[in-house]
Amino acid sequence: MPANRAPAPRPEVVRLVLVHSPLVGPQTWEPVAAEFRALGYEAVVPDLTGTVAGGPPYAERQAEVIAESASGAGSVLVGHSGAGALLAPAGALVASVAGFVFVDAGLPAPGRSALEGMPAELAGQLRGMADGQGWLPPWAQWWEPGVLAELVPDAGVRRRFADACPRLPLAMFEERYPEVPGWPSAPAAYLRLSEAYEDEAAGARALGWPVTELASHHLAPLTDPGLVTAALLDLVQRLGS
Repeated sequence: MPANRAPAPRPEVVRLVLVHSPLVGPQTWEPVAAEFRALGYEAVVPDLTGTVAGGPPYAERQAEVIAESASGAGSVLVGHSGAGALLAPAGALVASVAGFVFVDAGLPAPGRSALEGMPAELAGQLRGMADGQGWLPPWAQWWEPGVLAELVPDAGVRRRFADACPRLPLAMFEERYPEVPGWPSAPAAYLRLSEAYEDEAAGARALGWPVTELASHHLAPLTDPGLVTAALLDLVQRLGS
Protein backbone atom coordinates (compact mmCIF):
# COMPACT_ATOMS: atom_id res chain seq x y z
CA MET A 1 0.00 0.00 0.00
CA PRO A 2 1.44 3.42 -0.88
CA ALA A 3 2.72 5.35 2.13
CA ASN A 4 0.37 8.30 1.46
CA ARG A 5 -2.77 6.19 1.30
CA ALA A 6 -4.69 5.52 4.53
CA PRO A 7 -6.31 2.12 5.09
CA ALA A 8 -9.98 1.89 4.10
CA PRO A 9 -12.27 2.30 7.12
CA ARG A 10 -13.84 -0.85 8.46
CA PRO A 11 -17.60 -0.83 7.91
CA GLU A 12 -20.12 -0.65 10.72
CA VAL A 13 -22.20 -3.80 10.40
CA VAL A 14 -25.88 -3.52 11.25
CA ARG A 15 -27.37 -6.47 9.38
CA LEU A 16 -26.14 -9.77 7.91
CA VAL A 17 -28.07 -10.70 4.76
CA LEU A 18 -27.45 -14.42 4.28
CA VAL A 19 -28.26 -15.32 0.68
CA HIS A 20 -28.84 -18.93 -0.34
CA SER A 21 -28.16 -20.30 -3.80
CA PRO A 22 -31.23 -20.17 -6.05
CA LEU A 23 -30.67 -23.91 -6.59
CA VAL A 24 -31.63 -24.72 -2.99
CA GLY A 25 -33.74 -23.21 -0.21
CA PRO A 26 -33.23 -20.78 2.68
CA GLN A 27 -32.78 -23.70 5.12
CA THR A 28 -29.11 -23.64 4.12
CA TRP A 29 -28.58 -20.45 6.14
CA GLU A 30 -31.16 -20.68 8.92
CA PRO A 31 -28.83 -22.34 11.49
CA VAL A 32 -26.17 -19.65 10.92
CA ALA A 33 -28.79 -16.90 11.14
CA ALA A 34 -29.85 -18.28 14.52
CA GLU A 35 -26.21 -18.22 15.69
CA PHE A 36 -25.83 -14.57 14.65
CA ARG A 37 -29.08 -13.57 16.37
CA ALA A 38 -27.94 -15.28 19.58
CA LEU A 39 -24.83 -13.08 19.42
CA GLY A 40 -26.94 -9.94 19.10
CA TYR A 41 -26.66 -9.38 15.35
CA GLU A 42 -29.57 -8.78 13.01
CA ALA A 43 -29.53 -11.61 10.48
CA VAL A 44 -32.02 -12.12 7.66
CA VAL A 45 -32.34 -14.89 5.06
CA PRO A 46 -34.18 -13.73 1.93
CA ASP A 47 -36.14 -16.55 0.26
CA LEU A 48 -35.31 -16.86 -3.45
CA THR A 49 -37.27 -20.05 -4.12
CA GLY A 50 -40.26 -18.18 -5.51
CA THR A 51 -38.15 -16.44 -8.15
CA VAL A 52 -37.42 -19.47 -10.34
CA ALA A 53 -40.96 -20.16 -11.58
CA GLY A 54 -41.84 -16.76 -13.06
CA GLY A 55 -39.62 -16.80 -16.13
CA PRO A 56 -36.84 -14.34 -16.98
CA PRO A 57 -35.25 -12.08 -15.94
CA TYR A 58 -34.24 -14.40 -13.08
CA ALA A 59 -31.12 -12.62 -11.77
CA GLU A 60 -32.78 -9.21 -11.72
CA ARG A 61 -35.73 -10.56 -9.76
CA GLN A 62 -33.42 -12.36 -7.32
CA ALA A 63 -31.30 -9.25 -6.87
CA GLU A 64 -34.43 -7.26 -6.01
CA VAL A 65 -35.44 -9.79 -3.34
CA ILE A 66 -31.96 -9.62 -1.81
CA ALA A 67 -31.91 -5.81 -1.91
CA GLU A 68 -35.25 -5.62 -0.10
CA SER A 69 -33.63 -7.46 2.84
CA ALA A 70 -30.65 -5.08 2.83
CA SER A 71 -32.48 -1.77 3.07
CA GLY A 72 -30.75 0.79 5.24
CA ALA A 73 -27.08 1.32 5.96
CA GLY A 74 -24.67 -1.27 7.28
CA SER A 75 -25.76 -4.49 5.55
CA VAL A 76 -23.20 -7.14 4.64
CA LEU A 77 -24.35 -9.39 1.79
CA VAL A 78 -23.19 -12.96 2.34
CA GLY A 79 -23.66 -15.33 -0.61
CA HIS A 80 -23.30 -19.11 -0.59
CA SER A 81 -22.61 -21.18 -3.69
CA GLY A 82 -24.73 -19.99 -6.64
CA ALA A 83 -25.68 -16.83 -4.77
CA GLY A 84 -22.19 -15.42 -5.32
CA ALA A 85 -23.03 -14.21 -8.82
CA LEU A 86 -26.08 -12.36 -7.45
CA LEU A 87 -24.20 -10.19 -4.95
CA ALA A 88 -23.02 -7.74 -7.61
CA PRO A 89 -26.46 -6.90 -9.08
CA ALA A 90 -28.04 -6.93 -5.60
CA GLY A 91 -25.38 -4.60 -4.21
CA ALA A 92 -26.03 -2.18 -7.06
CA LEU A 93 -29.62 -1.82 -5.83
CA VAL A 94 -28.71 -1.00 -2.22
CA ALA A 95 -27.85 2.57 -1.30
CA SER A 96 -25.23 1.62 1.29
CA VAL A 97 -23.59 -1.81 1.50
CA ALA A 98 -21.01 -2.40 4.22
CA GLY A 99 -19.42 -5.33 2.43
CA PHE A 100 -19.69 -8.63 0.61
CA VAL A 101 -18.65 -12.11 1.75
CA PHE A 102 -18.57 -15.08 -0.62
CA VAL A 103 -18.95 -18.52 0.98
CA ASP A 104 -17.89 -21.44 -1.24
CA ALA A 105 -19.33 -19.33 -4.04
CA GLY A 106 -18.57 -18.31 -7.56
CA LEU A 107 -17.39 -14.73 -7.98
CA PRO A 108 -19.62 -12.31 -9.88
CA ALA A 109 -19.36 -12.54 -13.66
CA PRO A 110 -21.49 -9.70 -15.06
CA GLY A 111 -22.39 -10.24 -18.70
CA ARG A 112 -21.79 -14.00 -18.55
CA SER A 113 -24.22 -16.86 -17.95
CA ALA A 114 -23.85 -19.60 -15.38
CA LEU A 115 -23.47 -22.17 -18.17
CA GLU A 116 -20.69 -20.13 -19.76
CA GLY A 117 -18.80 -20.23 -16.46
CA MET A 118 -19.01 -24.03 -16.17
CA PRO A 119 -16.69 -26.64 -17.64
CA ALA A 120 -18.13 -27.82 -20.97
CA GLU A 121 -18.72 -31.34 -19.63
CA LEU A 122 -20.76 -30.09 -16.67
CA ALA A 123 -22.77 -27.73 -18.87
CA GLY A 124 -23.55 -30.65 -21.17
CA GLN A 125 -24.68 -32.80 -18.25
CA LEU A 126 -26.97 -30.02 -17.08
CA ARG A 127 -28.58 -29.66 -20.49
CA GLY A 128 -29.02 -33.43 -20.63
CA MET A 129 -31.01 -33.44 -17.37
CA ALA A 130 -33.63 -31.01 -18.67
CA ASP A 131 -37.04 -32.39 -19.62
CA GLY A 132 -38.98 -31.47 -22.75
CA GLN A 133 -40.22 -28.25 -21.15
CA GLY A 134 -36.73 -27.14 -20.14
CA TRP A 135 -37.01 -27.99 -16.43
CA LEU A 136 -34.30 -29.60 -14.33
CA PRO A 137 -34.98 -31.75 -11.27
CA PRO A 138 -34.36 -30.17 -7.84
CA TRP A 139 -30.67 -29.85 -6.96
CA ALA A 140 -30.92 -32.46 -4.20
CA GLN A 141 -31.84 -35.04 -6.86
CA TRP A 142 -28.77 -34.37 -8.99
CA TRP A 143 -26.65 -36.65 -6.83
CA GLU A 144 -26.70 -40.25 -5.68
CA PRO A 145 -28.52 -40.48 -2.29
CA GLY A 146 -25.32 -41.44 -0.51
CA VAL A 147 -23.60 -38.21 -1.52
CA LEU A 148 -26.14 -35.96 0.19
CA ALA A 149 -26.34 -38.30 3.19
CA GLU A 150 -22.59 -38.02 3.67
CA LEU A 151 -22.77 -34.20 3.66
CA VAL A 152 -25.92 -34.00 5.82
CA PRO A 153 -26.01 -37.07 8.10
CA ASP A 154 -29.10 -36.03 10.08
CA ALA A 155 -32.03 -37.59 8.20
CA GLY A 156 -34.54 -34.98 9.36
CA VAL A 157 -32.33 -32.04 8.41
CA ARG A 158 -31.54 -33.69 5.09
CA ARG A 159 -35.21 -34.28 4.30
CA ARG A 160 -36.19 -30.69 5.08
CA PHE A 161 -33.31 -29.38 3.01
CA ALA A 162 -34.18 -31.61 0.04
CA ASP A 163 -37.89 -30.78 0.23
CA ALA A 164 -37.10 -27.06 -0.02
CA CYS A 165 -35.04 -27.40 -3.23
CA PRO A 166 -37.17 -26.14 -6.16
CA ARG A 167 -37.38 -27.45 -9.70
CA LEU A 168 -35.07 -25.34 -11.82
CA PRO A 169 -35.50 -23.84 -15.29
CA LEU A 170 -32.58 -24.45 -17.64
CA ALA A 171 -33.20 -20.91 -18.90
CA MET A 172 -31.97 -19.55 -15.55
CA PHE A 173 -28.54 -21.05 -16.26
CA GLU A 174 -28.57 -19.74 -19.83
CA GLU A 175 -29.46 -16.18 -18.84
CA ARG A 176 -26.55 -13.73 -18.64
CA TYR A 177 -26.06 -11.82 -15.41
CA PRO A 178 -26.62 -8.04 -15.57
CA GLU A 179 -23.68 -5.74 -16.17
CA VAL A 180 -22.66 -3.96 -12.94
CA PRO A 181 -20.39 -0.94 -13.52
CA GLY A 182 -18.10 -0.17 -10.62
CA TRP A 183 -18.22 -3.59 -9.01
CA PRO A 184 -17.30 -4.09 -6.19
CA SER A 185 -18.83 -1.08 -4.51
CA ALA A 186 -17.69 -2.12 -1.00
CA PRO A 187 -15.00 -4.28 0.65
CA ALA A 188 -15.23 -8.02 0.01
CA ALA A 189 -13.94 -11.25 1.54
CA TYR A 190 -14.03 -14.99 0.82
CA LEU A 191 -14.72 -18.06 2.98
CA ARG A 192 -13.71 -21.34 1.36
CA LEU A 193 -15.40 -24.39 2.84
CA SER A 194 -14.41 -27.11 0.37
CA GLU A 195 -11.55 -27.85 -2.00
CA ALA A 196 -13.94 -27.58 -4.97
CA TYR A 197 -13.81 -23.79 -4.56
CA GLU A 198 -10.05 -23.42 -4.30
CA ASP A 199 -9.83 -21.58 -7.65
CA GLU A 200 -12.43 -19.04 -6.51
CA ALA A 201 -10.60 -18.54 -3.21
CA ALA A 202 -7.37 -18.01 -5.14
CA GLY A 203 -9.11 -15.44 -7.32
CA ALA A 204 -10.32 -13.58 -4.24
CA ARG A 205 -6.83 -13.67 -2.77
CA ALA A 206 -5.41 -12.24 -6.00
CA LEU A 207 -7.86 -9.35 -5.67
CA GLY A 208 -6.43 -8.61 -2.21
CA TRP A 209 -9.51 -9.74 -0.30
CA PRO A 210 -9.27 -11.40 3.13
CA VAL A 211 -9.63 -15.17 2.61
CA THR A 212 -10.30 -17.89 5.18
CA GLU A 213 -10.10 -21.58 4.31
CA LEU A 214 -11.83 -24.24 6.39
CA ALA A 215 -11.36 -28.01 6.12
CA SER A 216 -15.09 -28.61 5.88
CA HIS A 217 -17.67 -29.21 3.13
CA HIS A 218 -20.01 -27.27 0.87
CA LEU A 219 -23.11 -27.55 3.09
CA ALA A 220 -21.33 -26.66 6.34
CA PRO A 221 -23.69 -23.69 7.01
CA LEU A 222 -26.42 -26.31 7.44
CA THR A 223 -24.48 -28.89 9.44
CA ASP A 224 -21.80 -26.91 11.34
CA PRO A 225 -23.23 -23.41 11.84
CA GLY A 226 -21.01 -22.54 14.80
CA LEU A 227 -17.84 -23.07 12.77
CA VAL A 228 -19.17 -21.05 9.84
CA THR A 229 -20.48 -18.24 12.04
CA ALA A 230 -17.14 -17.83 13.79
CA ALA A 231 -15.30 -17.68 10.46
CA LEU A 232 -17.78 -15.18 9.04
CA LEU A 233 -17.52 -12.93 12.08
CA ASP A 234 -13.75 -12.84 11.71
CA LEU A 235 -14.01 -11.97 8.01
CA VAL A 236 -16.63 -9.29 8.60
CA GLN A 237 -14.31 -7.68 11.14
CA ARG A 238 -11.51 -7.77 8.54
CA LEU A 239 -13.55 -6.15 5.77
CA GLY A 240 -11.82 -2.97 4.67
CA SER A 241 -8.61 -3.81 6.52
